[in-house]
Amino acid sequence: MEEQKGDSENRKFSYTNSKASKRQLSCYITYTNSEVHSILKEGFKDSPLYSGKIKGRGPRYCPSIEDKIVTFGHKDQHQLFLEPEGWETNEYYINGFSSSLPLDIQFKALKKIKGLEKVKIFRPGYAIEYDYFPPTQLDSSLESKLIQNLFFAGQINGTTGYEEAAAQGLMAGINAYKKLNGENSFILRRDEAYIGVLIDDLITKGIDEPYRMFTSRAEYRILLRQDNADMRLTPKAIELGTANRKRKEVFKRKAFIREELYKMLKFQSINPADINNYLLSIEEKEIQQKVKFADLLLRPKVFFKDLLPYIDSNEIIEYKKEYFFYDLLESVEIEHKYCGYIEREKLLAEKMVRLNDIKIDRNINFDNLKSISTEGRFKLNKYRPETIGQASRISGISPSDINVLLLYIGR
Repeated sequence: MEEQKGDSENRKFSYTNSKASKRQLSCYITYTNSEVHSILKEGFKDSPLYSGKIKGRGPRYCPSIEDKIVTFGHKDQHQLFLEPEGWETNEYYINGFSSSLPLDIQFKALKKIKGLEKVKIFRPGYAIEYDYFPPTQLDSSLESKLIQNLFFAGQINGTTGYEEAAAQGLMAGINAYKKLNGENSFILRRDEAYIGVLIDDLITKGIDEPYRMFTSRAEYRILLRQDNADMRLTPKAIELGTANRKRKEVFKRKAFIREELYKMLKFQSINPADINNYLLSIEEKEIQQKVKFADLLLRPKVFFKDLLPYIDSNEIIEYKKEYFFYDLLESVEIEHKYCGYIEREKLLAEKMVRLNDIKIDRNINFDNLKSISTEGRFKLNKYRPETIGQASRISGISPSDINVLLLYIGR
């Protein structure tokens, strides 16, 4: 098989001082073939996907192997990705071979795949069928519009994926607590978090197939970067009371160092004699006069970590002792290099925030607003958006419909 080594640079999912393991296990690539496809077709008559037992639409982004054979009948092979399940087991997950076919067919087909001639099966593949309640029946807090104090979270809202379910559970839990205590709902906007995009998509657009969260679904993804997730969301955790004391202290220290790094870039300059050798070594044009570090960092081949030896600061030595220092350095660099794009996206987001701040009366009868299109009135009555911003994102609601609504509200 083709070996696929792990990342050379270890990254972590956590912002806490947890250690990323240096021990890596490789994945491996292999392929199905025409003989494998022929064997799999023998079991189609017993597959719940093709016998009519399963009628629902499956997840588009995780099709079964039999689906791929039918949909892409012209292909002689499909890629399979073997992923190790852990360090202490010889078990592998075969990504690309999910199946609802009988065990004997799966086993027979697997043995005809290159590298799997002596395969043993721990557990066979299986099929699932999704069902859900239309999420357009929910408010932004994930509370039902139909039954007060009932919150829905997870696959019941039409999503697939563990992260999507966990995100909704977190938000529904927070908002159920707030509702019990007479507090306002905790809502994340589309420009603040992918959780905000996920929930807003569900309640304003609905679904016709299992929903997964992709970066491409977010219109503000330059703002929703992994390097600034803690800067976006930890202050909210502190406000909610879900961040512990250590977390708050680390965040405060991180925010302080971030500000100091920006000051170094903005206010410190360097002479040509001190930096030109470095610039020539990375094939960048020499400077002819003193320039700010902020200007140098805008060059594509110049990186903040490489500028550190040239910056006049005794504090840098202390800052380097922080486990988050180099991650923070990269984040500041991204913010600086792409500041034009980031600012432009912030302006767009702010316009939408203003629309999201304009509430729509829950008791309004949209049928009375004859200047709104027929489809517009139907969709507004069906989905009952909470704000103008939500209404503008409903499929079938035109800009002119939004203008009429704004006039009616008196804005």
